[in-house]
Amino acid sequence: MSIITLNTRSLPDSAVTTAKIAADAVTDAKIADDVVGTEHLTANEVDTTALGADAVTAAQIADDAISEEHLDATVITGMTELAAEPADTDEFLISDAGTLKRIDYSHIKGGGITGADQWRINGDVQYGTGNQVIDSQWERVDSPTDYGVIGSAMTESSGIFTFPTTGIWLIQHQQSVFRSNGEIQRHDCRILTTTNNSTYVLASQAHVQTDDTNYRTSGFMSFIFDVTDTSTHKVQFGYADASNNNPTLVGSSNEHFTASFFIRLADT
Repeated sequence: MSIITLNTRSLPDSAVTTAKIAADAVTDAKIADDVVGTEHLTANEVDTTALGADAVTAAQIADDAISEEHLDATVITGMTELAAEPADTDEFLISDAGTLKRIDYSHIKGGGITGADQWRINGDVQYGTGNQVIDSQWERVDSPTDYGVIGSAMTESSGIFTFPTTGIWLIQHQQSVFRSNGEIQRHDCRILTTTNNSTYVLASQAHVQTDDTNYRTSGFMSFIFDVTDTSTHKVQFGYADASNNNPTLVGSSNEHFTASFFIRLADT
């Protein structure tokens, strides 16, 4: 019996067909590198099990390819929480000449105004003659609909205002005054502060007066207060009526007549 030896030169073109190749005969070792292109892959043929760990890099992700539905719920929650004021111990990454470094929020916070509040007396009232404290009828502004506040509210008790946080605070105060039957020779509008929760000193004042025919007037003043301790550093508003005329302070629950404003400018 003769034995015929075949080599590639003995085979005519197209002699080996797919029907003559046994199942699983072609292994990875028989496939040259970079031979299989995308045109040989059917749709959905490459699944996640075929991808190696870290196979998809940032460079392979198209811009705007990842939308909200592809984000984990905890990631979205974390992004929402960033809108709130971070804790001092929260860490942020900064780039220093291309090197990433961690820094506590306490070292980078402080930009912008973090507190603003406004209060007013809600109706006309007479507190008496001589030195007086405006110790009643205060309300936090809640109208008109476009009013604005920032951060936590001031608190008030018997005319004494307590700050929600320490800081450098701008205090502004206006008084609208009238007397129905005569002039007011001198009315001193006042801002009074304390640093020991006891002794109040005159921080700012404005002098106003009326004559016999024009019974209404107003005064405005301001003071920048360094609040280093919210339990001891407080403010109240009052007046001194040198004429003993028992003036009426104008108030309203819908607009500002006699009112006070508090704006936190910076850390103490």
